[in-house]
Amino acid sequence: MTEAIGKKAIIASRIREARRMAGLSQAQVAQMLGLHRPSISEIEAANRSVSAEEIAQLAEIFDVSASWLVGEGVDKVDIHDNKLQLAARELQKLKPEDLDRLLTLLASIRTGGNQQ
Repeated sequence: MTEAIGKKAIIASRIREARRMAGLSQAQVAQMLGLHRPSISEIEAANRSVSAEEIAQLAEIFDVSASWLVGEGVDKVDIHDNKLQLAARELQKLKPEDLDRLLTLLASIRTGGNQQ
């Protein structure tokens, strides 16, 4: 395995792990990034490269550091992080339409409220 392929696999694995720990589906993450769900699947399978901007957005969504997503630091997300656990539990309780409204609100906050 070349170093570039190995790095891509690490990034894919960490994105998948962080998404799962955040309690989000691929579709939810795709919506937050303005992508289609298959794009997230391709990223997590290491079949699609991730831009620096996407890494930054994913780090913000998952509340992890961008450096961790690209393979630096500890190998695992701290599953005992209280904020992460609380967010995942609360998101699972939402009705689908409420979750959609929340994701729209989060996207609006992230872009400075410029979305309608």
